[in-house]
Amino acid sequence: MRKLALALALLVVAGLVAAGLALQPGKAVRVATGLVSHTLCSETFVAGLDPDQTFAETVRTMPGVRRLVPWIHYRVDRAVREVSTTLGGRFEMRAVYHNGVGCAMELPSASAPAPSPAPATARDGGAATPDASPDIAGPMVVEPASEPLRAALDHAFDEPAGGPVRGTKAVVVVHDGRVVAERYARGYGLDTPMLSWSMNKSVVNALVGILVRQGRLAVGEPAPVPAWRDPSDPRHAITIEQLMRMTSGLALDETNSGFDPSSRMLYTEPDMAGFAQSAALTVPPGTRYHYSSPSTLILSRIVRDAVGGHAEDVIRFAQRELFGPLGMRGVTLEFDATGTQVGSSYMYATARDWARFGLLYAQDGVAGGRRILPEGWVAFSASPTPGARDGYGAGFFTNRGESEFGRLRVRGGMPADSFFASGTQGQRIVIAPAQRLVVVRLGRSQDWEAFDIRGLIRLVAEADRALGAPAR
Repeated sequence: MRKLALALALLVVAGLVAAGLALQPGKAVRVATGLVSHTLCSETFVAGLDPDQTFAETVRTMPGVRRLVPWIHYRVDRAVREVSTTLGGRFEMRAVYHNGVGCAMELPSASAPAPSPAPATARDGGAATPDASPDIAGPMVVEPASEPLRAALDHAFDEPAGGPVRGTKAVVVVHDGRVVAERYARGYGLDTPMLSWSMNKSVVNALVGILVRQGRLAVGEPAPVPAWRDPSDPRHAITIEQLMRMTSGLALDETNSGFDPSSRMLYTEPDMAGFAQSAALTVPPGTRYHYSSPSTLILSRIVRDAVGGHAEDVIRFAQRELFGPLGMRGVTLEFDATGTQVGSSYMYATARDWARFGLLYAQDGVAGGRRILPEGWVAFSASPTPGARDGYGAGFFTNRGESEFGRLRVRGGMPADSFFASGTQGQRIVIAPAQRLVVVRLGRSQDWEAFDIRGLIRLVAEADRALGAPAR
């Protein structure tokens, strides 16, 4: 018990219990054990990676959690495909793998059964949807065509002297619609599904965009959230755009403290969107930006309800309208207990699939001659959100406009019109339409302040120069 008490004290010091013991640190501890279980479950049973390596490279390095490592114990049960984690023998949290839909937390309060996958060939009646896009590469890894391009990949995989660990696992460079260079770390390859983390927010952007094109949603109208239906509820005025731009005004600020709404939602709540929707309004909608994963879960619920209300409906819709037309063949979406896709964090796809997704935005929402996203949607998504110093747009970070960090990225060498999907530990898809360039970088950066943003800037700038892209 003395060790457990020390662990909890370290948790406070690390920031996981930012408000002190009065906020019940056991909740934050369950966030930590839940994070370990879910991450190891998905990386083991979806991606096929070694759980001990995942723990060492991902969980062990996380601020706060890394201080708890001596007391964390996880157990991977390959027979039943589940992972359970405890801290000091207590606060157990379990994640379980389900065929076709990855892993989900097994929570005692969950009232709905785990979602079941849609048949692999089911597309509104069972007919398979052919890929609309021409493939972006052949069956082999594409070696760089020039020495400058090879050097760009070398730099992306090199480990900086003195750290922190860069941990690059995959890089794919697409120019004029074709892969011109790619590389994978040992143990990774063309068919390895890789975790999105917050890149999934950009996929939710695409699903919302498709529903807008179909006339089923409108970003400027109040979000269709049943809990906010009453016009006297101040949340009634929150629009879909404000959720996309994270300016809803809801008490959903993300701090990764262990007690913040995002942390609790992802690892201790069976109904993630329901939890997010219950938040109170703290400022008028549209008046303040703060990064917020729960805002994206509300959007995920809106998508779910618009396409049929079940996980199976979401899978069919995403496959028919997005993944199939783009030729994304290695995708796994993960869901909460209510069938809402965990759109803030948990989607798996191969590096080439992530490149295919980026190419859709580089080509103004068109794939294989078919319009997937509405006209103007890419410009809308890449337009800066007022007050977002980090350059957040609507589901993407952007270098357009005059945000503080956007200007820094441009001065470092990223094209001024570029924007990117971004996730924890440096999962990124950079889209530079004027340069006809898409750069995917996936890995496990231990630079917890910026996730090796300098390395990403250098990679994009060097790839841009090596390909002789047009002047900005």
